[in-house]
Amino acid sequence: MNLANLRNIGISAHIDSGKTTLSERILFYAGRVHRLREVHGEGATMDHMDLERERGITITSAATSVDWNEATINLIDTPGHVDFTVEVERSLRVIDGAVLMLCAVGGVQAQSLTIDRQMKRYRVPRLALVNKMDRTGADPHGVTEQLREKLGCDAVMMQIPIGYEADFRGVVDLVSQRALYFDGPNGERVRTEPIPAELSAEAHEARHHMLESLSMYSDELMKVFLEEEDEVSESLIHKVAAKAVRQLKFTPVFLTSAFRNKGVQPLLDAVVRYLPSPLDARATAFSHGTQQKFLLHPDPDEPTVAMAFKIAEDPYGALTFMRIYQGRLVKGGTYFNQRTGRKERISRIVRMHADQREDIDETMAGDIVAVLGIDCVSGDTFASEYPYCTLQSIYVPEPVINMAIAPAARDGSDRLAKALSRFRREDPTFRVTNDPETGETLIAGMGELHLGIYVQRMRREFGVRVEVGRPKVNYREAPTRPAKFNVRHRKQTGGSGQYAHIIGTLGILSEDADETFLFEDNVTGGRIPKEYIPAVEKGFRRGIVKGPVAGYPVVGLQVTLDDGSFHEVDSSEMAFSICAMTAMRETFPKTKPVLLEPAMKIEIECPSHFQGTVVGNLTARRGMVTGTEILGPVARIEGEVPLAETFGYSTDLRSMTQGQGTFTMEFARYQRLPPNLAEEIIAQRKKAELAGTL
Repeated sequence: MNLANLRNIGISAHIDSGKTTLSERILFYAGRVHRLREVHGEGATMDHMDLERERGITITSAATSVDWNEATINLIDTPGHVDFTVEVERSLRVIDGAVLMLCAVGGVQAQSLTIDRQMKRYRVPRLALVNKMDRTGADPHGVTEQLREKLGCDAVMMQIPIGYEADFRGVVDLVSQRALYFDGPNGERVRTEPIPAELSAEAHEARHHMLESLSMYSDELMKVFLEEEDEVSESLIHKVAAKAVRQLKFTPVFLTSAFRNKGVQPLLDAVVRYLPSPLDARATAFSHGTQQKFLLHPDPDEPTVAMAFKIAEDPYGALTFMRIYQGRLVKGGTYFNQRTGRKERISRIVRMHADQREDIDETMAGDIVAVLGIDCVSGDTFASEYPYCTLQSIYVPEPVINMAIAPAARDGSDRLAKALSRFRREDPTFRVTNDPETGETLIAGMGELHLGIYVQRMRREFGVRVEVGRPKVNYREAPTRPAKFNVRHRKQTGGSGQYAHIIGTLGILSEDADETFLFEDNVTGGRIPKEYIPAVEKGFRRGIVKGPVAGYPVVGLQVTLDDGSFHEVDSSEMAFSICAMTAMRETFPKTKPVLLEPAMKIEIECPSHFQGTVVGNLTARRGMVTGTEILGPVARIEGEVPLAETFGYSTDLRSMTQGQGTFTMEFARYQRLPPNLAEEIIAQRKKAELAGTL
């Protein structure tokens, strides 16, 4: 394999920008498929899951490999929906270059901003592609300006359109100064013509702007440009553009209508010309122990270093997608997981084409393949030696929503457990926990669509139907004023009886206390023997597990034991423990307890013109705004909101912001529940107790 002719690229964009449609055209023009398939209909090649074809969206990233002229392109098509952003994250971690796709009408949208941050995080060089040039309202000049303003990149058009909207017929290549048309039933034949006379002036001006921008990156180009603009050669333009792109300084902009089969072939030429090969991409690793950073070399004779960036299930076992940065992978070879130290044997190596695969015996540095036979998690580093090094980990965002899940039938428990175990391995943003108070199994993810997809996959792939519901909010009970207790426990049953007597106070813990319960022993003079004191504390701790108001755990309580008495024969640890539980049950209602609810810290990002609507909705949910910040076109809103009011918020926020709003959420504190809502909760709990469901 000639690494200089290899390109590892990804296609990323806001949802519904045409990524999968573009991927289908790339496969067709490169001869990988012989018939075009559409996203809506039978489903595109790269959308190989049934759910993807039914919904017309990309859910999981898919990899393929195509040959274009003398180059080989490893291509990863990624989802656009924010719920599946981890697929974009881990794909960008392992590629060398990317195509940032934008809608000619929508321009730079919310997910475009997220992808821009991800690309900058991993320092991925990119081309920009303005797609859907055939749509009404297409404005490539406006989109290019948005790239410069919103993303802060030096975006310059390398083409201008021939016709707009329904009249879009082709593009003018500003480098070669030729008009390109796309003939044939599927635009497979590229026809080159002189620039139409009516576009001559516009093309000259656009080329002048392109050369002026590029000359900032090359003294040689600057000199030729200033002396004689028309004498700038194509090879010099390509050379300077490639260098500037690979240095993350320049973003060339190209135009397509992928659905109308126009403009795709020049994009592929640009991918090969401008995006880096594995030889150009500088990958680094951290040595074990010292954590010193060092450069990896795409040399097959060096020690092997590879990253497992994605795990998917295969009929023959776990399919692990890997990027090889150094050395080689050999079928049957053994390699060390640098996280666990375990030696893993690779039983098969396959080159992926969506869900199809081709077996190979060996692959070398720079390649992206899938392997079978190893046990790992996303982000693990593999090497031929141990200990050797680790690679920069993949950023995994925290889940923002959770829900309760249970099998609809009792015999589905084992299949549900298998499904949850598999999905956790595949997707690091999919979390599974058990609520110790309610006993519910909770699944957490990036949004309601994210979790909904997994619920459907449980039914289709594991044959288990599940019941899904909102998780119960774990309220708390807390005192609001001190109350004294003087409780005597006496029981005579023939023979030795039970006797315990305790005196003290139930008080209130300060809000900044680290604990939710504090026991203080002030007994002096041996009024209660020391061996019985722990039993008193144990009794109170048992009493706070289920409060007397509505059966929720008690927090914020301080118990002070001041005095008491005992009997030489009848007192015991059990007697003092029972006495403390009685004191808790009888005295706690005198502290005028209230219900507390969990409050979540929330941070919302949305287009600034939706700020008022979002703030108003947050207030309507009993939320409190603690701060707002305008960052260009994006508004960031910080606040607190009760957990009970957040269910369904993911969907509502997207509805309010035309799909452009995102949020993160984490537990902040417990706060007092309004009296009217507390009465409803208490009534519901009592009703449930009477029905025997608690």
